[in-house]
Amino acid sequence: MLTLEYANCLADRVGVHGLDPDLFEPGAELDAACRHLTDRLSQSRGKGWERWRELPFGSFRDGHVRGVHEIVERVRGRFDNLVVLGIGGSALGNTALQMALNPSTYNLLDAVERSGPRLFVVDNVDPSLLSAVLNICERQGGLERTLFNVISKSGETAETAAQFMVVRDRLKQRFGARHAEHVIAITDPAKGTMRTICDAEGYATLPVPDGVGGRFSVLSPVGLFSAAMCGIDIDALLDGAASMDMACREHELSKNPAAMLAALLVELAARKGKPNHVLMPYSNALYGLADWYRQLWAESLGKQRDVRGEEVFAGFTPIKALGATDQHSQIQLYREGPNDKVIGLIEVATFGDDEVTIPRGLGVEAIAYLEGATMGGLLNAERRATEFALVESQRPNYTIRFPRIDAHHVGEFIQLWQVATAYAGLMLNVDAYDQPAVELGKQATFGLMGRAGYERIKARIDETTGTAGRVIGPSRG
Repeated sequence: MLTLEYANCLADRVGVHGLDPDLFEPGAELDAACRHLTDRLSQSRGKGWERWRELPFGSFRDGHVRGVHEIVERVRGRFDNLVVLGIGGSALGNTALQMALNPSTYNLLDAVERSGPRLFVVDNVDPSLLSAVLNICERQGGLERTLFNVISKSGETAETAAQFMVVRDRLKQRFGARHAEHVIAITDPAKGTMRTICDAEGYATLPVPDGVGGRFSVLSPVGLFSAAMCGIDIDALLDGAASMDMACREHELSKNPAAMLAALLVELAARKGKPNHVLMPYSNALYGLADWYRQLWAESLGKQRDVRGEEVFAGFTPIKALGATDQHSQIQLYREGPNDKVIGLIEVATFGDDEVTIPRGLGVEAIAYLEGATMGGLLNAERRATEFALVESQRPNYTIRFPRIDAHHVGEFIQLWQVATAYAGLMLNVDAYDQPAVELGKQATFGLMGRAGYERIKARIDETTGTAGRVIGPSRG
């Protein structure tokens, strides 16, 4: 299982910038509080917006896995390209799984070397991005060999709706009624705009389960379908999540990794003024998981009001970095800038068949120490050196250690952070499952794009952010 090493967050390692170790002793303040929160989470799991806790288990899991595999088998060998249309939680998890569990050069491999179709995740309405993806699909097999996976629970998210409308038009022009063979939709199983479209067009569908918000959906068909299409072992992924979930039911704080992770980060922010949380994997493959974590941590916990309606402005700023790359761009700030951060390092114990040995015989004394070492060994030495340097500067840090990168351990990592987020929401007394600030932006977009019923917000926008402000260069017309 993954391990969480947190001694560098305590006062006996980083002085006044760390937490008192006595807080974490059995029966002490934090231990007692986390026992109570564990009971609360056991009572709410599987209910309301916490149905995501059940994704790795039982009939919930079996139904999703069976549905995913049925469609994967039906389309196997028919497509060279898979294009995911989605944004936020409908895209970040897909990208993270692909980066972690398939080679970085996956899309460049020949068909016989790949474990499935090329994967493109179109997570923005940047026209250059969409055009580039559609153009490469045309050149690599054509639309005849391209499958589109549109992910939207409602079908009314402006970005995904726009992407889908462009793709649907191209497919209908090319294939007419047969265009439905090129679309797999993941949406609400019973209602909503996308559900209506799917029923009318005859698209094959998989569910966005009730009670599973976008940022908690990667272990549902939202993330599992593209993973399975590209040869990722989704059963191992869910097995890992289930294993971690069991560990996160422990009442004793020192045995519950999610409770400990949440307690460390919440308490370091509250007691020590460290609301900025860096996640720095020492593995390019895990960098996508840092992106996924940023949405989970920011959108779940960043709230103006608590559950009582009182103004609290809660939350933390998640930051991603990549070791060892960002030792040359960010560590200077982290060691000598404001001491307002907690740095999470991720280590991979072994890189297995991907390991590379540094050759001998160059004959240059200054770098002879590298001869015969491995690249993985060098990378892990860089992580330990960074850990040491951070401790020397009294900068709290912790390490999550992967024994190796595989589907099981990636599933553990995902469930660890999801459960930690649930704990942190209770600690902050905020609703970890809503996102009112995001909704306002959506409504403003509707108004600016001329959607009926949103004229008033359009008028407010024009009044508030119109062209009468201070402008350097040509003003907006």
